[in-house]
Amino acid sequence: MRQKPNSHLLRRGRYSESGRAYLVTAVVYQRRSVFTDFFLGRLLVAELKQTHDLSLVDSLAWVIMPDHFHWLFELRSASLPQVMQRVKSKSTLTINRAIGAQGAFWQSGYHDRATRAEEDLIQIARYIIGNPLRAGLVEHVGDYPLWDAAWL
Repeated sequence: MRQKPNSHLLRRGRYSESGRAYLVTAVVYQRRSVFTDFFLGRLLVAELKQTHDLSLVDSLAWVIMPDHFHWLFELRSASLPQVMQRVKSKSTLTINRAIGAQGAFWQSGYHDRATRAEEDLIQIARYIIGNPLRAGLVEHVGDYPLWDAAWL
């Protein structure tokens, strides 16, 4: 028997606070490995950057894996749901246009975790950008093209 997805549970009790840092993860629909295509990964990067440039967030670190992304940011002038809705909808349009597709690109929902004041954001950023190493995609972080951190 196939289990139902639990993405609807991710929305319960969600609260966002301006000035707080969040670590979010969003997954590509059906976990397709679309971001093995560097060009498609850069389209998502452009959306993350635009969200930062519009002062909706202060982007601290991100990595785009083949079928998902992790992003650490501090909320500025938008709520967490607004930021994620914007990034997911705009990237869906851009990427679908680039590959000649339509319909769902991201799985519904996303995972988020608010950081606590005592947590070391640089340590969280290191964890994020270390994902390609732990996944065996590269031997050195610098060999992976789809990541960035504010401290580098």
